[in-house]
Amino acid sequence: MGMSMSVLNKSVLVTGGFGFLGRAAAYRFKSQGYRVVGVGNGRWDSSEARLRGFDTWLDAGVSMASLLTLDEKFDVIVHCAGNGSVGYSLTNPLQDCKKTVDGTAELLEYVRLYNPSALVVYPSSAGVYGAKNDYPIKESDPLTPLSPYGYNKKIVEDLCESYSNVYGIRVAIVRFFSIYGAGLTKQLLWDACNKLADSRDEVVFWGTGEETRDWISIEDAIELILKISACTDRYMVINGASGVRVTVRTVLEMLRYELGKDTNIVFNNTVKPGDPVFFHADITRAVQLGWAPAVSLQEGIKHYVTWFKGLKHD
Repeated sequence: MGMSMSVLNKSVLVTGGFGFLGRAAAYRFKSQGYRVVGVGNGRWDSSEARLRGFDTWLDAGVSMASLLTLDEKFDVIVHCAGNGSVGYSLTNPLQDCKKTVDGTAELLEYVRLYNPSALVVYPSSAGVYGAKNDYPIKESDPLTPLSPYGYNKKIVEDLCESYSNVYGIRVAIVRFFSIYGAGLTKQLLWDACNKLADSRDEVVFWGTGEETRDWISIEDAIELILKISACTDRYMVINGASGVRVTVRTVLEMLRYELGKDTNIVFNNTVKPGDPVFFHADITRAVQLGWAPAVSLQEGIKHYVTWFKGLKHD
């Protein structure tokens, strides 16, 4: 059969299913034998939705009203809906709050009233940690966000904890660091690939190049979500990262190499608003679940650039 008996007849709701993380989650859960229901802002007819792993697709925002139209019970809810951009949050703080906080409040209330046995998996962000020194960040470290994006993710985490403590709702929060992979058309790798591909002599980037990031491939991120979805804890917070500290300069040089360019990479020595200098995760908790990152950054970037080049030739 290729699937464990425990998964038979299990169903998962993926919110934000039109986005990068949501799409990948749906596809993977479907391959594990789950019934997959999606809600998100995107128009797919039923055959296209099925191709992407969704048994049912609802083109809607996350609200009590939209969730009730689904009229079914879920074992797991992977709540990917919300704003995914620090930059957007800085220019549109109210909309960021509405997209991220309001939708989650509605979802948690829906779970409390109509689906209290579901496990809610919330992909949060390392943005909640904010400014830290150059050391591996633990889940227990204080949260000091730098942008509305980070603050709103922190508010959502507090809401999740409140529903868990007061109503017994099961919640797992995954603080993802830098997720990347084929299909991601925003953030550093996408911007850098476009800049480098179109460049002649030199390209200028924000910062000093010595900022650190901790990259996790979309494949590894989804495997972690899958692993967490089998956990029975009432409330847990876990870092989602590879645990590898890499400077921004190193990543850009890897991209340049894979793109076959010899462009000069220059940094403007200006900190981009809302961007922390250091991001490096302690992944002990994730590893204790029996999970481990399988895709090296070198391999992942090679794959990303191959996908990117394919787009350019279409």
